[in-house]
Amino acid sequence: MIDEGIIVAEGTMVAYREECIAALNSVDLDAVESVSNALLQARDRGSRIFVVGNGGSAATASHMATDLMLGSGLVDPPLRVVALTDNQAIITATGNDISFDQVFSRQLIHLAERGDILMAVSASGNSPNVLACVDAAKELGLTTIAFTGFDGGRLANMVDVLVHVPTRIGAYGPVEDVHLMVNHMITEQLKGAK
Repeated sequence: MIDEGIIVAEGTMVAYREECIAALNSVDLDAVESVSNALLQARDRGSRIFVVGNGGSAATASHMATDLMLGSGLVDPPLRVVALTDNQAIITATGNDISFDQVFSRQLIHLAERGDILMAVSASGNSPNVLACVDAAKELGLTTIAFTGFDGGRLANMVDVLVHVPTRIGAYGPVEDVHLMVNHMITEQLKGAK
């Protein structure tokens, strides 16, 4: 006798896989190439790249920073990447003493200079602290890049370069999976750049 639970699980896995494949296939590769080019230009002028995100996207931002700084093989000169998601003391102090909406923008204001890049990762495109950071980046003269999902949210219309993963609202898993795959595409592309 076949266990109905196994059939349901297999159906769920197949559906999830198909949703991820469709999401990946929907990504505009020209936009991904634009990100790679912007990062190389930042490298060549000695500018920094800041990365932000919330929740799963915070983990993606941290992963991106690691891959771009260490995994890309760019050693001459290296990319200068900072994940604003990774300083727990500053994040919690800002959230507690000022506002959680400013946990990224306050850091950026202290660290960034004109010509730097901000990469914002947000499945919904509506995280208030990410939006505030993009606003600060624009005021500081940074190039802004976003990785979004769902319908793109407000973030999609705020940035210079958009890598959008169009999905149904709430499809966090596929969006986050594709954002990491795009990160790895960029890293692979940068490996060949000198």
